[in-house]
Amino acid sequence: MPHSLILNLLPQSPIPLQFLTGRHFHALFLNLVSSVDRELGDYLHEAKADKPFTLSPLQIVRRGAPPCAPTNHNHILQAEHTKPIAAGTPCWWRISLLDDTLFSQLTQLWLNLNPNRPWHLGPADLLITSILGTPQSPQPWANAISYAQLYEQSSDSDRQLDFCFCTPTAFRQKQHDCALPTRDLVFNSLIKRWNQYSGIELPKTILDSIFPSFFNIHTELVTDSRSKFIGCVGAMSFRLLGNVEPLVIKQINALANFALYSGVGRKTTMGMGMVRRLNHQ
Repeated sequence: MPHSLILNLLPQSPIPLQFLTGRHFHALFLNLVSSVDRELGDYLHEAKADKPFTLSPLQIVRRGAPPCAPTNHNHILQAEHTKPIAAGTPCWWRISLLDDTLFSQLTQLWLNLNPNRPWHLGPADLLITSILGTPQSPQPWANAISYAQLYEQSSDSDRQLDFCFCTPTAFRQKQHDCALPTRDLVFNSLIKRWNQYSGIELPKTILDSIFPSFFNIHTELVTDSRSKFIGCVGAMSFRLLGNVEPLVIKQINALANFALYSGVGRKTTMGMGMVRRLNHQ
């Protein structure tokens, strides 16, 4: 059962700029896991293949705006920070869990959350003030649904697939990265993760009827102390063309709806590749 969880955070001390990177968010998540299950934390740390979770960059709650107010109508998030985050600045952070068992393995973390216990992001102390796990009107990233429900509720007639790449998104091609979100790169990433975690196998042949119909994207750079990545952000649409069976349309729509949880492409456990379907989630 995929979960998209929102952690509302309040830093008790300033967060230095060099600790606002995907590598440090990844370490914070593993510390959260290890606090209730050391073996699970070690396993997730050592795993080399696709990992069953994704993370967002830290998002600042803007004054006078809802907690998740997008920077524009396309829900693009802040992937890079240019200055430290001051103490007392409300923030939110998205964690998605793809494995059916992972959420339950962390039950003690959710149930026994101590709002007065600080967690550490570099030298900064953070308080987790609340966790949202179900749809909330001011927070469109919080959600949870079983794979069976996600599949059954997907349309068997909707041929329009509108996406927003909300954080820089890139794909690995052999030894190099590609920031251009082609049909094959986007949907092969989705179907690989869907087949790995859902228990509802989908054939790759269903992708043959998908064609790009609109794009308004640009590249952005993501940096940390050790590396730089170029990814795309913005809106892109695909359409299903030709004589496509309702079953295939349903399968493709399920993949498109799954993007909210799985993301696409590289470094999704470090804040890259956050994607959502527009007007559907």
